Amino acid sequence: MIIYNDGKYGLNGEHSWGDVLVIAHIMESASSDEFVKYELLYNKDGNSLPYTSTQHGPLRKPVRLLWDVLPELSVQIDRAVKFNQERNEDVDLCLSDHDAYGKGFIKKCRVSPDSYIQMAIQLTYYKDSGQEFALTYESAMTRLYLQGRTETVRSLTAEVVTFVKAMMDSDASNKEKIHHLQAACNRHQQLYRDAMNGKGIDRHLFGLYVLCKGLGHESEFLKSILCLPWTLSTSQAPQKQMAESPSNNLKKNEKMLSPGGGFGPVSDDGYGVCYMVASDHKMFFHVSSKTSCPKTDSKRFTGLLFKSLADMKGLFEEGQQSE
Repeated sequence: MIIYNDGKYGLNGEHSWGDVLVIAHIMESASSDEFVKYELLYNKDGNSLPYTSTQHGPLRKPVRLLWDVLPELSVQIDRAVKFNQERNEDVDLCLSDHDAYGKGFIKKCRVSPDSYIQMAIQLTYYKDSGQEFALTYESAMTRLYLQGRTETVRSLTAEVVTFVKAMMDSDASNKEKIHHLQAACNRHQQLYRDAMNGKGIDRHLFGLYVLCKGLGHESEFLKSILCLPWTLSTSQAPQKQMAESPSNNLKKNEKMLSPGGGFGPVSDDGYGVCYMVASDHKMFFHVSSKTSCPKTDSKRFTGLLFKSLADMKGLFEEGQQSE
């Protein structure tokens, strides 16, 4: 974690033990608690007030730890450092603030904000790739269950294909495009609900794959299914998980909204797209790809994504004007 003098901070979270919403919840709790209790924690000049409700134990000076590193281990450490540096330098990340509209407008379209954004991502990839579709991963939380982690939502559906092609068809009417958008969003929302409620397929298939490996059995079906690349890896970062957190829709709080976090692409020639629906008026997007791939460009993808969002919004605005 890195904390700056102005109070802004950033951190890198290790993924194996937990998911992003856990870290986001912890950081939101720390930030919101300080905001809500500001007058109890700081004076009028912004300086910290002494704690009166807690007793501090004796402070211990930090002690530097000295490690005995064997030559064999030193070689592996150097190799790991080089490995990570090369991959960090290969990341093309574009973080953008979309303030043309947020979930307030999307809800008026009678669709889920998450589904709506997924449709925009699909439309964008179709434009960016030269009219191709890609296997798409979206994470869904399974925290309704004890020790639940995630399940996969396979966002690319037949309804999505129909919607995207309608958007690219100049002869299709706005009414037709809206119909296909809502149909695709409804289908996606049902898939998301199924995944959250333990009705997904990917964790089940992975469990069978691990079981086969343990028993020494080779399954060509499972191998072929699980080896398909996720060209589009997507996820929505959580926002406002605590009821006591201040409203994100208040004008005075706009500059305090966190853009959340992101992740790298899963596929060498794909994109990682993490988004946060921050308020009724704002969304954040983290788009990542690899600089070594000549086919991808995170800044270009983001520009096309914002254009897709504008075009989708235009469908409903033109419909209202014609009425």
